[in-house]
Amino acid sequence: MSAPTGSSRPSRPLTKRFGSWTTGVPAGSTADSRLLDTPPSSDFTHTDPWRVMRIQSEFVQGFDSLAEIGPAISVFGSARTKPDSPHYQTGVDVGRLLVEAGVAVITGGGPGSMEAANRGASEAGGLSIGLGIELPFEQGMNQWVALGVGFRYFFARKTMFVKYAQGFVVLPGGLGTLDELFEAMVLVQTSKVTQFPIVLVDTAFWSPLLDWIRDTMVAEGLVSPGDMDIVQLADTPEEAVSLVMAGEAGTKVGAVPRA
Repeated sequence: MSAPTGSSRPSRPLTKRFGSWTTGVPAGSTADSRLLDTPPSSDFTHTDPWRVMRIQSEFVQGFDSLAEIGPAISVFGSARTKPDSPHYQTGVDVGRLLVEAGVAVITGGGPGSMEAANRGASEAGGLSIGLGIELPFEQGMNQWVALGVGFRYFFARKTMFVKYAQGFVVLPGGLGTLDELFEAMVLVQTSKVTQFPIVLVDTAFWSPLLDWIRDTMVAEGLVSPGDMDIVQLADTPEEAVSLVMAGEAGTKVGAVPRA
């Protein structure tokens, strides 16, 4: 059928791409042809759109790997803790006691206190999980990890720590440990997560930090007094596990029997 008289129909068909209408595209420059074309170099793998796909793949990998682990507790601490340190033995005991309480143990998968918690969980016959991160130093999955997931991006890894854990046990550590601790505190403070216990192990180590928050930040009105209740202190592995399993506001972490 011919177009009505006065029609302004273009000579080429309209094509809708990404929400905008344009006239037909030159041969060889369609989305399909660009996909099937062999690029002259691999530079495209370093562009932001490609990174978005990598980021998406990390979330998919994490969700697929961890979706059926059951109740778990994330344990944080320094990668620099030595095996002969009291903190290392505390980590081993915490990992063991968590497994005995019926939950899996999630760590950053590295050495030091992370290795200790994985070791305790593994030796107790529980599920020992490591969420590794690509770094120029310190890291590499420790030998006690049964289920390991590697990440390039911190934010994807951090999501897994929170999403698949019912609470945190935080051993003495450095900047990375503080990063994980404060992010968890903010998520609780802003109600992004609820019923999420955070237990700090070793009162002598953590008290100066908490005192500074209370005496400086709370005193100047930068932090609400009630925010100090987000964390709890413990001095023994037994106390730490008891507190994290009891949960915030007396809510029990849902434990499952060990296989």
